[in-house]
Amino acid sequence: MVKKRGGNVSEEKKSYTKKSDFVTRSITDETIIVPVRGGVGDLNSIYTLNEMGTRIWELMNDGTDIDKMAETISSEYEVSMEEAKKDVTEFLSSLESVGLIQGNERPKGT
Repeated sequence: MVKKRGGNVSEEKKSYTKKSDFVTRSITDETIIVPVRGGVGDLNSIYTLNEMGTRIWELMNDGTDIDKMAETISSEYEVSMEEAKKDVTEFLSSLESVGLIQGNERPKGT
């Protein structure tokens, strides 16, 4: 559980928002992300997402929470729900740590 003023927030109900200071390009099943700093692409910080990373990246467009992302990944990639949730959580955490996304906590029950 993540503690938040006014109540508890379940990690599974957390969603993520992409930050706006980068450009992306999809090439086949991969997505290339280039951060933009001072109006110029930072070519020293290019990120490449594989097929599953690209799918999770797409799911963030709808404000999908971790549980729903994991359900989709579990179904589409034929992995267990437990493994999908672990992979999704780790992937989102890594994107957040490099500043490409930010977490949005939703009160439990929403």
